[in-house]
Amino acid sequence: MAEVVLHIYDVTNSGSEKTNNTIVQINRFFKDGIGLGGIFHSAIQVYGNDEWSYGYCEQGGTGVFSCPSGKNPMYTYREKIVLGKTDCTIFLVNQILRELSREWPGHTYDLLSKNCNHFCDVLCDRLGVPKIPGWVNRFAHAGDTALEVAGNTAMRVKQAKTELVSASKVAYRFLSNVTSNITNGSNGPNGSNGSPQRPGTLNNSDNENFRLQGSWLKGILNTAKPSTSTEIGNKEEDANHTIANQKKQSRDSDVLLFQ
Repeated sequence: MAEVVLHIYDVTNSGSEKTNNTIVQINRFFKDGIGLGGIFHSAIQVYGNDEWSYGYCEQGGTGVFSCPSGKNPMYTYREKIVLGKTDCTIFLVNQILRELSREWPGHTYDLLSKNCNHFCDVLCDRLGVPKIPGWVNRFAHAGDTALEVAGNTAMRVKQAKTELVSASKVAYRFLSNVTSNITNGSNGPNGSNGSPQRPGTLNNSDNENFRLQGSWLKGILNTAKPSTSTEIGNKEEDANHTIANQKKQSRDSDVLLFQ
């Protein structure tokens, strides 16, 4: 059995001393102050003095790399946590690391969804020890969740727009068909079966078609039914009454102001 150790760093590789100091202060406040999390780099040590982690590279090779434990020159060392002991032999650990080197190419690195902390979680799982504490990668998880929600919202909006366009096209075709039927008749001068019809008469299919279309149009027209003269008069009375009340309130306010 071998001890599995998690090494944690503050991410201070921005190239700007001011930015690096800000990150350190953020980590102190959110991790040390309230225990929420921060911006961290992590690596796993098992068998030997080297730690293993993952990062971005442009060459198309693996993103898995090692360095002396606690001495990564790109970051500021913070602390170490013993995660447990693995039953894996050193031979099996080397095999796991070779597999992960193939599975984690450097060009697929993503700050929110595939970073060094995600790699350490996978390595711990294969070693049979608990995953890294949640606070180490909490900021990345929060950012990834926010992006997922935004993406789902955008997809739903796009789908709704597509459905509206489709519905508009169907309605347009339906109304065009109604207009065409009313103007020219749906089956020509001889009806649907080619046999002569008396002028001014419709066959059964025409009757059914017009009955359905008429019901649909009636529903639309009823929603836009104009007001009767009585209703218009009532509305005018209400409007006049409202104006009178507003004038009275205005006069009352003037009286109060000059008292």
